[in-house]
Amino acid sequence: MSDFPIVSVLIHVPDWRAATQWYVRAFETANQIHPESDDYGHLDISGVALEIVDADDKVGCGPAGSVVYWSVKDLDSQVARLQSIGGVLYRGPLNIAGGDRICQVRDPWGNCIGLRQRLKRLVV
Repeated sequence: MSDFPIVSVLIHVPDWRAATQWYVRAFETANQIHPESDDYGHLDISGVALEIVDADDKVGCGPAGSVVYWSVKDLDSQVARLQSIGGVLYRGPLNIAGGDRICQVRDPWGNCIGLRQRLKRLVV
C-alpha cells in the first residue's frame, strides 16, 4: 500500500477555531500551520496533516465510521492526559492480537481518536 501514504485526516466540528486549540493541546508535538484562507485549522503531526473543518449537512461530528489510530508509548498516561483536557474514554482499553493495546477517546465534539500502544515483543 505504499502507493497510498496518509497525507491528511479531516476532523469535522461545529467550531473549527475552538477545536483547533483543543487539538493543539491533545497532540502536544504537533506543529500548528496557519493557512492563508483562514477557514480551517491545520496541524502537522510527523508529516500527516490534521485538518480541522466545520461540520456541515454532508459530514457531521461524532463516531460514524473510520477511526484513525495514533501510536503512543504509554496508553494509560495518554488517555489520562486527554481526559484532563475534556476527552472522554469511549472504547477500551483492549488487549489485541500480538499483545498491543488500543482504545478510543472522544474529543469534546464526539469524534473518536484511536490510540495504540505497541508492546515490546518477546524474542524466544
